[in-house]
Amino acid sequence: MPLAVPLDYPVFVQHHARQHIGAIVESVAPAHRYAVISDERVAAHHAAALLAQLPEGRASLLTIPPGEHEKTRERWAALTDALLEWGAGRDTTIIALGGGVVGDLAGFVAATFMRGLPIVQVPTTLLAMVDASVGGKTAVDTAFGKNLVGAFHNPSAVIMDPAFLATLPAPDLRSGLAEMIKHGVIADASYFDEILRALPDIAERGAAADALASLIAGSVRIKAAVVADDVREDGLRQTLNFGHTVAHAIERVLAYRILHGEAVAIGMVVESRLAERLGVAPAGLAAAVTDALVRAGLPVAIPTGVAPHALLAASRGDKKNRGGHVRYALPRTVGEMEPASGRWSVPVADDDLLAVIA
Repeated sequence: MPLAVPLDYPVFVQHHARQHIGAIVESVAPAHRYAVISDERVAAHHAAALLAQLPEGRASLLTIPPGEHEKTRERWAALTDALLEWGAGRDTTIIALGGGVVGDLAGFVAATFMRGLPIVQVPTTLLAMVDASVGGKTAVDTAFGKNLVGAFHNPSAVIMDPAFLATLPAPDLRSGLAEMIKHGVIADASYFDEILRALPDIAERGAAADALASLIAGSVRIKAAVVADDVREDGLRQTLNFGHTVAHAIERVLAYRILHGEAVAIGMVVESRLAERLGVAPAGLAAAVTDALVRAGLPVAIPTGVAPHALLAASRGDKKNRGGHVRYALPRTVGEMEPASGRWSVPVADDDLLAVIA
């Protein structure tokens, strides 16, 4: 059964869901052809089992190399050309099998190919499960910044099976924890505390931790509630960007040689300090956020070699830049964000950002 979430599409979070992907796809997005888009690493583990559930002779696997650097307009063009060569038409459903890069890229392919095809998201990383697969945001990166070319395109369904995480490297699992901690900070203090209680078991047992499935569902419910309230990121959805303005700048400066969740962890620390400096939050918030991230095994300091002014310059290329100022979603406390008169983001002067990262 899907989760009870206020979205126009079902979200499944359950063990053994991967054994029923074909049936779910046939139910929510029946088609003549099915194109599975994955990366080479994920496909090696999971593509054969998925293809076996789809109609014989009417399914195709398209793969890309793994990594954020593959989320480009050039890769989008190659995938759309491959679909055309295969003979795909408007009677085709896309299935995104992989992490956030695959989900974003395949989603953008689905949003634009012949003006829009159905897509079913099958996230295989913790980060993709709790973040990228829900919400309908699709995009590719450019030399000027991350996710600057994209479209809103809701999936027909999202299918999450915690068993996919068994093959996930430990750093990638921790990367997903960053987004889960973020959800607690922006919306639910009790969920934040629940994550803290589960962290020792997750550290010891990884994907086998007892609480992981329920925590994934909790994160999805938080994000779904925010997305349903603000589909096109005009207001409340800005809160999901907490930590991300600095994170995207770090990723760009480091040429994506850092996991997204690691960059988000550092970004949350910096932006919590910003909230304290600007008087949005009382002293102690940054310490609480930092403590949670350290317990999760995530980095909390800007990497050596990232110059403050380089980070500042990279932040100006973020899509949240308005009127010459970069706007930040800032927390008042754990579980509550600054509404900023309904804009849910605060303009921050360059000197204030430099002061907290110097």
